Amino acid sequence: MQTERQREAKEFRAQGAEIAQKIRSTADKDVTVILANANKKSEIMKGEGDGQRNKIFANAFGRDPQFFAFYRAMQAYEKALIGGETSLVLSPDSDFFKFFGKSTGTSIKKR
Repeated sequence: MQTERQREAKEFRAQGAEIAQKIRSTADKDVTVILANANKKSEIMKGEGDGQRNKIFANAFGRDPQFFAFYRAMQAYEKALIGGETSLVLSPDSDFFKFFGKSTGTSIKKR
């Protein structure tokens, strides 16, 4: 009789393990599908945002080319000077500094 109970218990455990594996598999599949759809939507939204940004920049460039040149220069300054260890050796009258106004030829030291 004890052997029969042990056999039934093993059978129930096996059925439970099978059901648990099906649930895990379904959950894993659902997670994969949800993440894929979310990534797809985010990429679409990012692309639409980039398109709107480009349209705005194109309109700004068309209206005021000097503004666009200023904006692009600010982007270049940010990329070139990012981080605290960047050193540039440039002439004070370089085009790179044209939006900073008249240069006095003096240097600014970090503290």
